[in-house]
Amino acid sequence: MLTAQSGDERGWREVGQTFGREFPMSTTHETRQLDEVRNARYGEIILISPGERGELRAEVYNTMGLNDCPPEKWSALDAGSVAREAEVPAAWLNGPRFWLMDRITVSRVGDIHSFQGLEARRVAALEIPAGLDLNSRGSERFYKDVVIDRDTEWLFAAGKPVYQLRDPDGRTYVMQAYSHIVDDTLDLDALAGLADRLHLPDGWTYREDTPAHDLSLRTVTGEAHVVQDELENTYMLVTQ
Repeated sequence: MLTAQSGDERGWREVGQTFGREFPMSTTHETRQLDEVRNARYGEIILISPGERGELRAEVYNTMGLNDCPPEKWSALDAGSVAREAEVPAAWLNGPRFWLMDRITVSRVGDIHSFQGLEARRVAALEIPAGLDLNSRGSERFYKDVVIDRDTEWLFAAGKPVYQLRDPDGRTYVMQAYSHIVDDTLDLDALAGLADRLHLPDGWTYREDTPAHDLSLRTVTGEAHVVQDELENTYMLVTQ
C-alpha cells in the first residue's frame, strides 16, 4: 500500500538507527462514514519513526473526506520537506489512489494536519516488516502480508465488480484501491484484465467477481491484513 520517497540517501534500512524520537499522535473514537466513494481519488502522507523494538513505525494520514487530493497540491508535495516539518526521520507520499468500495466507516480517527497546504487526517498505523527494502522494485517487495492498525469497515455494494487475489493457502484479498503510482493510465475499465499484466507468484491467482449480496470487510481486533501487487494496488484480507 506504500510508496517510499525520501531525501535520505543512506536508505530506509538505516532510518531506525539514525533517528531516536517518535512524532506524537492523538487518536479519537469518533465514527465517520463516507458514502459513494467508488473511484474517488485520495492520497496518503505517511510519517516514519523508529518503534520501541527497533522496527520502523508508520503513521498514516489520508485525504479522504477532506479533499480529492488535488493534482496541483499533490504534485507540489516534497517528502523530505514534509518529514522535516513534522520532525520525523522520513515521509512517504502514497498516491494518488482510487477507492473501489462503495462505503467506508471509520471508528478510530485522529487529528487533521495540513501538509504543505494539503489537509489529511490520521487514520492508521503500521509496523514496517524488518528487512523490507521499500526502495526495491523487485518481486520480494510485493504480495507480502502487512498488518495495519485501524478500525474500519469497507462495504462493496451487491451487483458491482470486485477484484480479488487468492494466495496459495486459499486466502482471499479484495482490492481496496487501484493506484496511479506506477501507471497513471490505470482506470476502472482496465481492472478486469489485470491478470494479464501482473507477474503473480506461484500459487497466486487474480479474478473478477460480482457479489450477489453486499460484501462487508471489517478489521479484526483492530488489525487489517493488506498486500500490494507490483502496480501498487492494495488488497485487504477477507476474514470470517
